[in-house]
Amino acid sequence: MNRRRGRAVAAAVLAAALLAGCTPVAQNGDTVSLPAVVPAPVSIEAGPDAPFRLSSATAVTGEADAAAALSAIVEARTALTLASGDGAGIELRIDARSDAPESYRIAVDEASVTVTGADAAGLFYGVQTLGQLIARDGDEWTVSPVTIEDAPRFAYRGVMLDVARHFHPVETVKAYIDHAASLKFNALHLHLTDDQGWRVHLDSRPELTEKASGTSVGGDPGGFYTKDDYREIVEYADSRHMIVVPEIDMPGHTHAVGLAYPELAEDPSVSDHMREVIRDYGGDEPRAGAPYDGMAVGFSSLKIHDEATYDFVADIFGELAAMTPGPYLHFGGDESLSTTDEDFAEFVGRASEIISDLGKTPVAWHEAGAAVGIADTTVGQYWGFLTPQEGAAEKATAFVDNGAQLILSPADAIYLDMKYPNGPELGLTWANGPTSVERAYSWEPSDVLPGVDDSGILGVEAPLWTETIRTAADIDTMAFPRAAAAAEAAWSPATGASDLRTWASFRQRVGALGPLWTSMGIGFHPSDEIPWVTE
Repeated sequence: MNRRRGRAVAAAVLAAALLAGCTPVAQNGDTVSLPAVVPAPVSIEAGPDAPFRLSSATAVTGEADAAAALSAIVEARTALTLASGDGAGIELRIDARSDAPESYRIAVDEASVTVTGADAAGLFYGVQTLGQLIARDGDEWTVSPVTIEDAPRFAYRGVMLDVARHFHPVETVKAYIDHAASLKFNALHLHLTDDQGWRVHLDSRPELTEKASGTSVGGDPGGFYTKDDYREIVEYADSRHMIVVPEIDMPGHTHAVGLAYPELAEDPSVSDHMREVIRDYGGDEPRAGAPYDGMAVGFSSLKIHDEATYDFVADIFGELAAMTPGPYLHFGGDESLSTTDEDFAEFVGRASEIISDLGKTPVAWHEAGAAVGIADTTVGQYWGFLTPQEGAAEKATAFVDNGAQLILSPADAIYLDMKYPNGPELGLTWANGPTSVERAYSWEPSDVLPGVDDSGILGVEAPLWTETIRTAADIDTMAFPRAAAAAEAAWSPATGASDLRTWASFRQRVGALGPLWTSMGIGFHPSDEIPWVTE
């Protein structure tokens, strides 16, 4: 084949693959079109058979919860209702012999589809991948003939939703759980408290929601979760194989605490920098005893040397521990700009020990790593930049030096509230923003912090702060497609370990998910960086 004709054939293969929602890759020396799977699996091989054809006669058998999840995806995507009971079709099963938690295998040929999970979570994730394999063929629907072997790189794969700056009701949280779980995220970090409001009712401290839950940023209405609401969120997340990680931020970000229990909070300490933020973003300076609806941070603190403060911490986390079956309780520890280093260290040490004594694993933002005396089980969460700013790397790596691990949330890559380069008037830009989808994708977890490789990384989490995010539609717009980039960093093989782990591959694969996301009700941002497939 001459060079010109070779280029023409390659272009034709590429065009056909894109129209089919597939990604052309080299396999056994040949260029083949593989279906678009996000996050990228450990291995995927195209089979020689014709595709499996879906119809109303297709039966799904096996584990009931997984069958229900698959039926919901198929109906949303194709309007077909799968049959149940015996019959040729799709088999879903658990084979516990695998030693890789959350792993799965998919085998598709013309006659059958089999999804095998190492556990219930693995089977659920296999079902999510199977949903991505469904493609339109004229008036019919097919599943591409493939064999997929897959398992997660990191145990912890999270999204964070800030419900303190703007409150978001239970149904919105549940929708976000659904959308995140489809990308194999397994943790929902809820930022439940901040200067602007306290968002969960606790019987031990009822005045927190009575007096400190009514406002949001910009004077918008507030709100809070009852204990039944919180239980509903936890149970719904569990049904999608996600844990809930509740965060009660302290000793800073605690102005709302002072509205309910003024004896526990210091008066606001406002710096010149905070006044600049107030001038840029609006709002009044914080005042003791008055609700705060601005965006400045760092002016509030609990009283570090008062024993009543630690009674409060014990009450709050003791009750929250009883409400939260997951292993983690997050106590914040960031941006405590009004607290001296010595006082901060004292508070962090005592708060982390209180949580540890409850049988839970404490989690704190990376600033807490500098505190001598922090409980040695404390997991750190790094929110600095891809190129760490002064002191950030040392504070973060202290958790690893202490024998614990880190969750990576580099702000200039996967803070989902940063503006898009060409997008809606939502979001902020302080984290080297605007943040493109390419930047959200093009980073490697093991390269962020010196000396921290996979053994020191618990996982990856994509936070969504809500200073400008008011609605469920806002959440979808800002999170998708960049959450898919974070999902691939958390789940897929390391950069360079797979032909699929490239920006060129990802943008094609995520673009092919447009019709599926639309059918699932995900109102994603149609970024011009992505070649979106339409039907």
